[in-house]
Amino acid sequence: AFLGPPEVNISSCLNCISVTIKLPTSHARKNEKLQSLIDIYKELDYGITLKTLDGEHKRPREKTTEEIFTTVIEELYPNRNYCVSVMVTASLNKHSIPSAWKCVTADSVAQQDYHTVGIAGAICFSLMVAGALKCMHAGGYILQKKSLPRTLV
Repeated sequence: AFLGPPEVNISSCLNCISVTIKLPTSHARKNEKLQSLIDIYKELDYGITLKTLDGEHKRPREKTTEEIFTTVIEELYPNRNYCVSVMVTASLNKHSIPSAWKCVTADSVAQQDYHTVGIAGAICFSLMVAGALKCMHAGGYILQKKSLPRTLV
């Protein structure tokens, strides 16, 4: 029986990418209950292949005893696109199907998107306030067009 492919989701972080892996489902049943691969093998190996502009890099294999887990690939170059594929094997079963490639760009600024949203929000808010003041001014609510006292002229 082939293991895989695992379900993979990736997100970017500061000079790194976070890879969340959900082990493939097994079709084995015990007492009518579907068993997970961890139930069957207790421990699984997973290997991550990182694809960049200059080729594919196989990372050292790691072990897991969890059904869903996250690992972080660090020390990456910011603003570069990285693709990840994960393969799961067991000590007794080396036949596996790797996950599809998932790609993401490593961040150069932590949580860049939130800053952009925050700045855009602040600009919109300022424009709304300015617009409201303009309308109120035009409506004569602020700065009534009275003749100024002689001393101010």
